[in-house]
Amino acid sequence: MMDARSAAFIQELIRKYYADNSASVVPSRVSEREFGFGDFENKIAYRHKSFASLDALQRYLRSNAPAYVSYSSAYYKLPDARPMENKKLIGAELVFDLDASDLHLSCQKEHGTGWVCSNCFASVKKETIRLVEDFLVPDFGFSKSEMSLNFSGNRGYHVHVYSDKILELGPEQRREISAYISASELDPQSIFPTLGIRAVPLRGPTPTDKGWGGKFARAFLSLINDGAPALMSIGIEKSIAHAIIRKRAEVSLGISTGNWDKVSIPKKAEFWSNVVKSISISQSDSIDRNVTNDPYHLIRLEGTIHGGSGLVARKVQFSEMEKFDPMRDALAFGKEPTRIKTTSFSPKFSMGGEDFGPFDAQQNTAVEMPACAAAYLILKGRAELA
Repeated sequence: MMDARSAAFIQELIRKYYADNSASVVPSRVSEREFGFGDFENKIAYRHKSFASLDALQRYLRSNAPAYVSYSSAYYKLPDARPMENKKLIGAELVFDLDASDLHLSCQKEHGTGWVCSNCFASVKKETIRLVEDFLVPDFGFSKSEMSLNFSGNRGYHVHVYSDKILELGPEQRREISAYISASELDPQSIFPTLGIRAVPLRGPTPTDKGWGGKFARAFLSLINDGAPALMSIGIEKSIAHAIIRKRAEVSLGISTGNWDKVSIPKKAEFWSNVVKSISISQSDSIDRNVTNDPYHLIRLEGTIHGGSGLVARKVQFSEMEKFDPMRDALAFGKEPTRIKTTSFSPKFSMGGEDFGPFDAQQNTAVEMPACAAAYLILKGRAELA
């Protein structure tokens, strides 16, 4: 729990932010959305609030300076009504939530899932781009003009799809979309139609195929190009991995024509079923399906502060995604010199072009740094105001 002096310091920073930046918080269809607000202990301390206009929402932010602001991806006739069925649903956007803590990254074994390093940011950015470029555009036919993208304010990104085609989808249809993207119900036989049929060559997808077949073929070719260790990383036995690499050219050519029988593999059906499972997980295990499946879910409002980091849930243009750096481009607070005392170990991090740390948990002397970096450590539970 944050100490009182640190909480007051952060609260004042948030108040100043909204005093200067509330006009940049401009969600569409404000009067049809439900809003929720949180404090430093709860991301959503209360909800079922609505605003008649954008101006009313912005005045509320300036007056109350909440630590967290969330809003519904759904549109309602009566957004502040209770219980939920009384809100009278009009429709809901399709939302995808990608969080670095869900990616099972090796760096997290060192710093935990509560901290976000440069590798975490790079990895979740890559997954977000892949969601749009490899799934939403080619497989579902959405255009980027029907989507918006924003940094979540902490460890990941949110992708909103506004297409009229999805507004009336219910939870079951949304579950089917998330199941397809996450490959949770992918049948190996859909990838290899002749799998398990005795004395019949194994036919499979080519790299140019649409859908999961093409994704699988491209991913397997990429593993081949990376060598035996890459193949072994998805559970392929060492002897088989080296056999595939020895015939790399022949195997790759075969895959390009849909012939996957260029290497003799014992227990072929079991082997390829396991490979399909391993590759599909590595290609898809990144979205929070609960968020996508639930049309009533509240999600971070872009342009507002994340009360667990002090960063802004900044909207990002697709053309700017590659160069976007949250620790440079999503800062809410300024660089006023601030003294803090670390209370637990803090890894080295960069913010606003400056490097900080690492800091020892036992450090007794005060450390001076810009307010944005000080707030980040305090909100991460690693420091307190000196």
